[in-house]
Amino acid sequence: MQFITDPGQIEARSMEIIAPYLTKFDLSPQAVKVFSRIIHASGDPDYANLIRIHPDAISVASKALKSGCNIFCDVEMVRTGINRRRLAEFGGQTNCLIADPEVAEEAKRLGITRSMAAMRHFGTALNGGIIAIGNAPTALFEVLRLIRENVVSPCLIIGVPVGFVGAAESKELLVAESPVPYITVVGNKGGSPIAAASVNALMYMLDK
Repeated sequence: MQFITDPGQIEARSMEIIAPYLTKFDLSPQAVKVFSRIIHASGDPDYANLIRIHPDAISVASKALKSGCNIFCDVEMVRTGINRRRLAEFGGQTNCLIADPEVAEEAKRLGITRSMAAMRHFGTALNGGIIAIGNAPTALFEVLRLIRENVVSPCLIIGVPVGFVGAAESKELLVAESPVPYITVVGNKGGSPIAAASVNALMYMLDK
């Protein structure tokens, strides 16, 4: 069996295969890149029907990334999937506190998830940053609470937690109430690869 071995050719061919699935949507060239990265990461063209991008999300993220904003992740899987070398070229860095001992202790003491405690610990460091949530609906609920109570003010929320308990609901709340631009996928689908792919798509469309 013959198969493509060049990474660049594999990616290019993947994007060619994905392109027809997006023709029925009225997408900007920038949105096409986000949709394509998410579909590429998931291997699932059905994501084209589920992705929701706030009208200001890409422009806000582009400006913030170029200014060297940081990215705050709910779990290490999201952090690992982000192209940190590319992010560093703009002066930003990734952050995750899910394994921090103080966060774990606080979560246990308060009876909340570690991802919720992590978002609280980030505090005002979240201001002007991008929040990327791919695993924990509770993290998304907590971020929305912190924003609602004027505790934090991130520039963008990539909220794509996956699962059957709270995932769809947290994303519904994000779309319905967030004063902050967002990228999300409705329903139960999502996950760390989707969050990381969304971040990478935003970075890859920028000039160095």
